[in-house]
Amino acid sequence: MKQNENQNLMNWNHRISIIIPMLNEADHIEKLLHHILENSSNKNIEEIIIIDGGSTDNSTGIVSKFKNIILLESLKGRAKQLNFGAKKAKGNILYFLHADSFPPKDFDEKIIEEIQKNNTGCFRLKFDNPDHYLLKISQLFTRFNFQLFRGGDQSLFIRKKDYDLLDGFNEKYIIYEDVEFIHRIYKKYTFKIINDYVVTSERKFKKNGIWKLHFNFLMIHIKNWLGDPPEALYKYYTKHIK
Repeated sequence: MKQNENQNLMNWNHRISIIIPMLNEADHIEKLLHHILENSSNKNIEEIIIIDGGSTDNSTGIVSKFKNIILLESLKGRAKQLNFGAKKAKGNILYFLHADSFPPKDFDEKIIEEIQKNNTGCFRLKFDNPDHYLLKISQLFTRFNFQLFRGGDQSLFIRKKDYDLLDGFNEKYIIYEDVEFIHRIYKKYTFKIINDYVVTSERKFKKNGIWKLHFNFLMIHIKNWLGDPPEALYKYYTKHIK
């Protein structure tokens, strides 16, 4: 009984700020917000912050209907939006989440458990409808703790003080900002893959073609490894990926 009381007290010392960048996500954002509220505990969540980068659909109208959801506007660009939200966050844990990625039940408890061990990390990944074997293989590899298999779709949790020490996301990166940030985290902190799943949309694969998108993502990884600057990565992305 004493151990449980101590554990609860430790949990109360941690509060999570969930930070979600948004741009024209009317098809997903309402479902995601309901999902977050239904699968986490108020005692662990400090706030949910949505940072809109200039949506032209009804995304902001949908978010505005939710009480106690913070809706902010910033310059377009995921790195800029994430940093803007992190600067406004009050929680001592930052949890970065894509608008089409759905964390598992009790994700907040799982995150706090790892934070108490001084870990930074993410969850494994599942696609919402992995009917192609290449997608099934891709999601399988997210169980392995190698930088090559990390991406923003898996979400990311980090202590705010560690985020600050790393100076947050590099805003020179219009794409690849999450992978670049995670690479810096790996160099300085212990990175943990929680053995549970974030379920994400495969819409980009359907739009671009599964084989084509995997190939182009691999090329971006290679170009980054060879030292290409952020501008070159973005130029390749805009040329080959919709």
